[in-house]
Amino acid sequence: MNLKKFAGILSSLVLTGALFTGCGGDSGQDVSDTGKSVRLGMIAHLNASEQKLEEILKQVAQKADVKIPGYTVTYFKNLSSMQMGLESGSIDQMSTYQSVADYLTARKPEYVPASNFVMKLSDSFCFAVKKDDEELRKSIDNVIDEMKKDGTLDQLVKEYITDLKKDSEPPAVSIQKFDGAETIKIAVTGDLPPLDLVLPDGKPAGFNTALLAEIGKRLQRNIEIVHVDSDSRAASLASGAADVVFWAILPIDERPADMDTPEGISLTEPYFSDKIVHLSLKK
Repeated sequence: MNLKKFAGILSSLVLTGALFTGCGGDSGQDVSDTGKSVRLGMIAHLNASEQKLEEILKQVAQKADVKIPGYTVTYFKNLSSMQMGLESGSIDQMSTYQSVADYLTARKPEYVPASNFVMKLSDSFCFAVKKDDEELRKSIDNVIDEMKKDGTLDQLVKEYITDLKKDSEPPAVSIQKFDGAETIKIAVTGDLPPLDLVLPDGKPAGFNTALLAEIGKRLQRNIEIVHVDSDSRAASLASGAADVVFWAILPIDERPADMDTPEGISLTEPYFSDKIVHLSLKK
């Protein structure tokens, strides 16, 4: 689906009033019935689909000369500050992914799915490297392909995401070390548990870390974890603080090739996809 066609569909939805309205309910805050804009929290440079959607909607609204009922977005540097915003009432909802929502609601029963969020959006997850580091990108692509073919990737998803018990943290991850081997510095934010998770003791854990460990083992390279904020990921690549960062993109069949790729960055093949959901506080 190209961007022009996507914008046309969105324009139709806007004009029919169907874009950001829902059936309501009692599970969480639903401010759409009041005619007010929903104050939405997002982590900066994280949900690629919603951020790109916001840009497209602004263009559609200007061309169609319509006012779009929907969201007023506040961007946060990390998950903890966005949670504070939700719990303090400065935002009505926060945007995240289904796996993250499942993790959070299991630990905070006051968090519930937002009843008025009906958009069907998803992102794919991949790795980002510097444009001139094509050898590393191709090496990671090869490993991802191998893991898809031999079932290792499916097993990691099952162990660290789909079968994770609600009252448990993901299994501990051991990252193998290789004497004299090259080191790959990979940026971790901790903002997407159980995908990108940093435990209270500061140790990275979860699905992405397990994936990193397997990639390092297959490439026979050492993995060094670098902690960064979500909005600093691209900068960490440019500065050399990290060689690889996690990146979220619109599914490939629904976007122009360069739509979610910052200048100077090259993306690997996706290794996981998840749908976008909104959480609010229980009434």
